[in-house]
Amino acid sequence: MQFPEFSFATQGGVSYKTSLPRGANSRFIKTVPADFAPLLDEFRLVSVLMKQMAPKRTKREAATKDLTPESLASTVRRSSRSVLVPKRLQYSPNLKEETPNKKAKTNNQRDKIRVKRPKEEEEDVTKSDEEQKAYGQLSAYELDRLENIRQNQAFLSSINLFQATEELKQLTRPKPSQRGLSRSQAVKEVLPARKSLRLQKKEAEVLTLPPEPTGTFINDQSSSVKKPSGPLPMEANNMEEDYKLPPQLLELLSEEPQERTLKLDLKEYTSELKNMKITEEKVVKVVKDRIFSAAFHPCSSSLLMAAGDKWGKVGLWNLSGVWGDDGVLLFEPHTRPVGCMAFSTARPSQLLSLSYDGSLRCMDVEKAVFDDVYDIDDGLKTFAFMSPDCSTLVVGDWYGEVAIVDRRTPGNSHESLHTLNTKTLRCVSVHPLQMHYFAVAESRAVNIYDSRCLKKTNSKAVSHLPGHTLGVSSAYFSPCTGNRVLTSCLDNNIRIYDTSAMTTSSPLLKSIRHDMQTGRWLSKLSAVWDPKQDDCFVVGSMMRPRRVQPSTPQETQ
Repeated sequence: MQFPEFSFATQGGVSYKTSLPRGANSRFIKTVPADFAPLLDEFRLVSVLMKQMAPKRTKREAATKDLTPESLASTVRRSSRSVLVPKRLQYSPNLKEETPNKKAKTNNQRDKIRVKRPKEEEEDVTKSDEEQKAYGQLSAYELDRLENIRQNQAFLSSINLFQATEELKQLTRPKPSQRGLSRSQAVKEVLPARKSLRLQKKEAEVLTLPPEPTGTFINDQSSSVKKPSGPLPMEANNMEEDYKLPPQLLELLSEEPQERTLKLDLKEYTSELKNMKITEEKVVKVVKDRIFSAAFHPCSSSLLMAAGDKWGKVGLWNLSGVWGDDGVLLFEPHTRPVGCMAFSTARPSQLLSLSYDGSLRCMDVEKAVFDDVYDIDDGLKTFAFMSPDCSTLVVGDWYGEVAIVDRRTPGNSHESLHTLNTKTLRCVSVHPLQMHYFAVAESRAVNIYDSRCLKKTNSKAVSHLPGHTLGVSSAYFSPCTGNRVLTSCLDNNIRIYDTSAMTTSSPLLKSIRHDMQTGRWLSKLSAVWDPKQDDCFVVGSMMRPRRVQPSTPQETQ
């Protein structure tokens, strides 16, 4: 006879339930005859001994064993009003019970997630052993993310997007040319560490204030660093001390310009200018610092140009030259920015350069010297030739004064000095035919003066060019007829005026919109005429990459 695994208490032939399985009715009472009382006592004793000798079961095992379907079927009492079937647990006593740790649990969950993935996706994703080993610790979401990144990169590579990006970077940010003058690396001087007198264990010195200065303060800094007056030898800074100028340079500078008989159509000419390109072999470093002015020699056999930089250096560059550094020779006739320079049309071997340090010099290659033409304390800004033989000049300074200089007069002074009705002066330009007229770019105006009617002060202008609202950086007569004046203003406009009649107020012919905001580190833009005709001019552009734009009065921007 098998008894259930319950314990009974007997009293008077009646057995009472002392423990019932989970889910059984608590009101369940079973009676047994009094003859079975000894057997029940023996069964109770045996069950107690078995429980003490048996290993302890986990709560989960005891609960699942007590809730087996056989016990539920005999003990659960069903209600007629309820048709719900009690929950049954799937339990197998043959499985070994282990206490899983967190790591095993996460691995089981990852395995379940991988099983749920379709077989087609697993066949398509082929990875190397190293990648599988590296990705073994990643979740399914991270694996899908890495796969999407790989597919996107493969697509971008197939359309050559990375290659196009590199080419665009090279176009927008070109590397500086390595030809010409070598870039000098500044050597930083290592100074000893500064220490106070207290750290040096010295007593503090008692200092007394100097007496206050009396009179006017004179700044002798510019005159102290200025080159001495008189002729300076042409010694190339980028060559050895005993270097002599090449004879080919004198032959090239002495070449007279040839007149051009063939006249191209304006549209064809501008299209040819716009199609011009710059190659690496046509880019050199002529001077070491920022260029403030440039001039082209009128020779036709080769390209020869000069440039002046921020610290008074003048560089000569011949495109096909073999002397110097890739055809570059560097000189230092000034100490401050070279604001204006021009080759003499009467004697092409002479180059005149003007500097902010107040000196105007003439580079004479035949004599191999820089002659002193005009000299003041400081502040020279611009000049222009007022005679066909280039012996007379009009020179302007920063303070609104113009000087008439005759190179044939001994010395380095002016013939006459005139103060205009302006606080500053930025550019002067002489009429190509009627050379007694010259245009002046003042602070916010452009005026045309007659050198025959100038006074020492309060000189009246012959013609006024209205319409400028901000500072004017340049004003130039047209090179052939002088019937037009081209002005550049910081209000982002390039204007062309009609000066053929030389009336009191010259009419405006055209106003072209152009970006003139160069910022702090670039020199101001100035539109200049093509020296061969009156219908075309060129101007620098702030577009990237930086460029020079040709334009005509008929075009609009």
